[in-house]
Amino acid sequence: MTGEPQGSTDRDTFPKLLRANARERTDLPASREKEFGIWQSWSWKEVAEQTRALGLGLSKLGLKPGESMAIIGANRPRLYWSMVSAQMAGAVPVPLYQDSVAEEMQYVLEHAGVSFAIVEDQEQVDKILSIQDKLPNLRQIVYCDPRGLRNYDHSTMHAYDEVQKIGRAAEAELGAEMDARIDAGTGSETCVMLYTSGTTGKPKGVVLSQDNIILTSRASAEFDKLTEADSILAYLPMAWVGDFIFSMGQAYVKGFCVGCPESADTMLSDLREIGPTYFFAPPSIFERLLTTVTIRMEDAGPFKQWLFKTFMDHAKAMSEKRKAGQPPSFMDRLKYSLGELFIYGPLKNTLGMSRVRIGYTAGEAIGPDLFEFYRSIGINLKQLYGQTEASVFITQQPDDGVDPDCVGVPTPGVELRIDEGTGEVFYRSPGVFQEYYKNPDATAETKSAEGWVATGDAGFMDERSGQLRILDRAKDVGKLAGGALFAPKYIENKLKFYPNIREAVCFGDGHDYVTAMLNMDLESVGNWAERNNIGYGSYQELAAHSQVYDMIQENVEATNRSLADDPMLSQCQIRRFLILHKELDADDGELTRTLKVRRSNVAERYQTVIEALYGGKDSVFAEVEVTYEDGRKGQISGNLEIRDVATFESQKKAA
Repeated sequence: MTGEPQGSTDRDTFPKLLRANARERTDLPASREKEFGIWQSWSWKEVAEQTRALGLGLSKLGLKPGESMAIIGANRPRLYWSMVSAQMAGAVPVPLYQDSVAEEMQYVLEHAGVSFAIVEDQEQVDKILSIQDKLPNLRQIVYCDPRGLRNYDHSTMHAYDEVQKIGRAAEAELGAEMDARIDAGTGSETCVMLYTSGTTGKPKGVVLSQDNIILTSRASAEFDKLTEADSILAYLPMAWVGDFIFSMGQAYVKGFCVGCPESADTMLSDLREIGPTYFFAPPSIFERLLTTVTIRMEDAGPFKQWLFKTFMDHAKAMSEKRKAGQPPSFMDRLKYSLGELFIYGPLKNTLGMSRVRIGYTAGEAIGPDLFEFYRSIGINLKQLYGQTEASVFITQQPDDGVDPDCVGVPTPGVELRIDEGTGEVFYRSPGVFQEYYKNPDATAETKSAEGWVATGDAGFMDERSGQLRILDRAKDVGKLAGGALFAPKYIENKLKFYPNIREAVCFGDGHDYVTAMLNMDLESVGNWAERNNIGYGSYQELAAHSQVYDMIQENVEATNRSLADDPMLSQCQIRRFLILHKELDADDGELTRTLKVRRSNVAERYQTVIEALYGGKDSVFAEVEVTYEDGRKGQISGNLEIRDVATFESQKKAA
């Protein structure tokens, strides 16, 4: 079925969309979940009944229109349903990152004035109870998994099933009132409040209306011709706007099925089992999948390695011909068909992408080689660019216009503007957020009276492809002491294209040259160490190994060669680097919960290390505080080697 026109008022809110889907897609699958090794499925009719029962139960327990309700846990159908249940009761759902520590949750719960919380299990209940005395508005907690909660005080705690039972019993009393509230709902009502990752300070509550989410979902889904026959695997945090738009917005607008994995550990195997047609993953996931394939091929026999290399080389050559507009010959097509039979097909099946029709990545730049690998074996991998404040979609790439250096054309309904002075990207669209909750100053600073929103990113429209190209965060773009442009994130992304490098933080603004602090990728480097009989007892020990430094140095110098050919950033080649003795961690305040670097925090924590990078030293002693999984604090220290690396002249100029 196609989406309804934007002016339609019988499905301009999620409760109305659910009602329409239950009526029109009655027995089609809406939700799937793997539990105890078995896939369970719910139709749209069943989801509507489950959601309504919970909504009535919440109302009976005292959830009032205008109040906020937190949702905390892993991707579970019941938690997704609870968001619409809250809306049916007239409340605003506020999903939180389930891996947040109690203190982080406290800020959001308190700031949003949360009255009710629906959580997954005992772990989340314990977090809330530990800070309950600081949450004066919180009245009720609803939990999905009762294990371990038998001896808790249940005066203000209820099992999810119990609340649904209360709701079904209250149908005669509250059903008509709920129906009237749903009928009276409009697109201008608040749909959800999502908190930003807080890279530069406290997270901000982004208020998004029903129109913001539904109109954006409809436009972006129709751009990619999504239908009710599509399916998706929901495994990314529910508090992230991307998951909300894919697993809620587009799913409700188009009526397709959302599957939830058994756990984060089984996500890749569950992906293979469910075989989605629509898949989103950050570059790190695609890198992880490719690393797994690479490791398996290195362990394979000579014939299999030859077969893999032969057909992969052909796939890449075919991809290059397609990009150049050259039609493949009969022999090219025949060889590719053989490759599909022996290599590409089995490989896609191993990756869980045999049925993927639309694949997206975003958040960080993806390496051209990585991008080309997936597209060459027949996976329609594309890039999008978005923000929480935009209801995700600002740009997306059409099927026939994929460019790894760019992030796409404006999503239908989106207007773009580039500031001539700073290069900052501005947009205006139906998805533009309403406000930052309780923060009018930040709202006015970000969104103009005419509806233009400042992205905070510097970029330009690429003349060759006609697509937007993002350079870096506008506030992070600086200059070297000699006046050359310095764009740290652009350089960091190039470094992270290499599977050995997990994270990178570059410095150079105001300095004579660029330096880098790196995290190695423990999985990739650890597998390399095992194959080469290199023993190690910890991340710290392996990171300090001289052969690891040699390998990482090759990656840094390869990055410099690439930068040498970039006319804007050729002066930003890295002169010195070191490998940190610990991984950057969200619990230590070095990353956000969406794994973005908190640049100012890192600079403050590693000030002595940065001074050593620019002080000509060949090593530095570093000691930082760390937070363990159980909340305890400790110190981790080590002597870090600092290396100089080669820089290069442009090969294009030489030619």
